[in-house]
Amino acid sequence: MTTIHYIPIGYKQTEIGVIPEDWSIVSYGEAFDFLSTASYSRADLSDNAEIFYVHYGDIHTTWNYFLDFKKSTLPTIEKAKVKNYSFIKNGDLIIADASEDYAGICKSVEVKNITTNKAISGLHTFLLRGKEGIFADGFKGYIHSNRLVKASMDRLATGLKVYGVSKTNLKTVKIPRPTIPEQTAIATVLYDTCALIESLKKLIVKKKAIKQGTMQQLLTGKKRLPGFGGKWEIEELGKFVEVKDGTHQTPKYFDNGIPFYSVENITNNDFINTKYISETVHKLLTKKFKIEKMDILMTRIGSIGDSKLITWNPKASFYVSLALLKPKNKLHAPYIYHFSKTTVFRKELEDRSLQWAVPKKINLGEISKVKICIPKEVDEQTAIATILSDMDSEIESLEKERNKYIMLKQGMMQELLTGKIRLI
Repeated sequence: MTTIHYIPIGYKQTEIGVIPEDWSIVSYGEAFDFLSTASYSRADLSDNAEIFYVHYGDIHTTWNYFLDFKKSTLPTIEKAKVKNYSFIKNGDLIIADASEDYAGICKSVEVKNITTNKAISGLHTFLLRGKEGIFADGFKGYIHSNRLVKASMDRLATGLKVYGVSKTNLKTVKIPRPTIPEQTAIATVLYDTCALIESLKKLIVKKKAIKQGTMQQLLTGKKRLPGFGGKWEIEELGKFVEVKDGTHQTPKYFDNGIPFYSVENITNNDFINTKYISETVHKLLTKKFKIEKMDILMTRIGSIGDSKLITWNPKASFYVSLALLKPKNKLHAPYIYHFSKTTVFRKELEDRSLQWAVPKKINLGEISKVKICIPKEVDEQTAIATILSDMDSEIESLEKERNKYIMLKQGMMQELLTGKIRLI
């Protein structure tokens, strides 16, 4: 039986998929000239030579969509080694021709804001210069992200541990080509969205730095809140909490059931995507003690010292890789949790850990001996913890907003680059 695929009005079927009728198809070989590149390794580079050098590793790890010379710090290479390699110009496209995974195959960046600086493209890169009138500046950096283009690149990739696409094969890869005005409109929307995401990232970094400074002031008593003048004390953590560990046996996991927490839940701050155990096993594990609201879970094997204050009423068990800190007075819990995030607390945990163990771990008794600096007045503890919790909430809200725009950008990018959403 023949399957009939409906093509919407205003669209056409092409060899790479359905695209708008007023778009065309062009190959990399037709759209770009391939220029000469160097092949020097990191060992040949320096920080203070005359010519900037684009290394493929930085394309994979540092830049997305664009290489902005105003914002980027690049390694350099001596002028004597440059020979006859092509110098990079604004609007050029630089493609990494080697990747350790499929996601990075042919990852590319478009060059911006290169002025009097001279730069060459280096090891494992292709340097492409667009032919007149085919692709608009600002649009080229997004071509690689088009799923229709990326699918072709992935099919042509070869290799076992390292994947690559040859220059000959890359030249045959077809690209959906909107009109120049639509390319410009698409590029503007995507760039503005990326700029918004970057501004949120910077704001989050700033808020986290402010919080770190506030913690340093408030959790050491260097700065006192108005209305408080009571004494502080330095005590072992064990004075305020009981320290327990989870089961040493790896239980059988199920697709659903009772949540079973481990290191990943704490380090990722994710208690939704978790492992599950049976109700029967959970009851056996919680005969002596169970996780309760205002308890603190802390990583103690592999990753050491990440913590989470349980602010809900959980029905869950946990693995031996976590320590359960049960406050003897629940009112102390928020303050203790925030103090566990300080550099001084984390350092003492690290110092008390079994450095020779693989994976690294810390024993429960050593956790109990870690010192905390704490006000004697519970009201002052509460006031400090409230300020820090409010800052955490603000940061979490910004992170959610950032993540929302990242998801929006990914979906919108594919819709725009394949023509499902039209701007013109």
